Amino acid sequence: MKTTEIQIREANESDLGDVLEVEKEAFGSEKEAELVNQLLEDESAEPVISLLAFKENEAIGHILFTKATVDSNEVSPSIYILAPLAIKPGYQRQGIGGMLINEGIEKLKDIGVEMVFVLGHEDYYPRHGFKQDAGSLGFAAPYTIPDEHAGAWMVQALTSGGLSEVRGKVRCADALNRPEHWRE
Repeated sequence: MKTTEIQIREANESDLGDVLEVEKEAFGSEKEAELVNQLLEDESAEPVISLLAFKENEAIGHILFTKATVDSNEVSPSIYILAPLAIKPGYQRQGIGGMLINEGIEKLKDIGVEMVFVLGHEDYYPRHGFKQDAGSLGFAAPYTIPDEHAGAWMVQALTSGGLSEVRGKVRCADALNRPEHWRE
């Protein structure tokens, strides 16, 4: 498949069925779809960036970025968390996830976001600019990440100045702030 056949746009309220269907198919369960639905209703996650990828008229991929903060005595930099990224099984390993990540990062930059975090596959996200083990860089995850998976908690600086000088524990949206969402 040519990536020119893929269109990416911001999801709107009328796309909720497509968003949830992509999540269910990609993960093979209701869990991530339920989380996405909760995040889209969660005021502490706003403003969200929710993007859908389409091939012709079929929604085949979705990515969600939600607002977060750094718990510190200083003013928090503008940060977001990427969670989740979902591609329908028949369309995986074709570059669509990377297209969604890149489009989302451009939108985050446009609104002045300084950093984006993800808890994800250690061999995938670094290919898209994420630095492994954000905890060792001074950004603790909302819940403790076991040492053997420390590299899965990642960060990407979105400004020319690099990572913020402010360090501390990352505070995510209420719907994401549960220990079961922080196991890789």
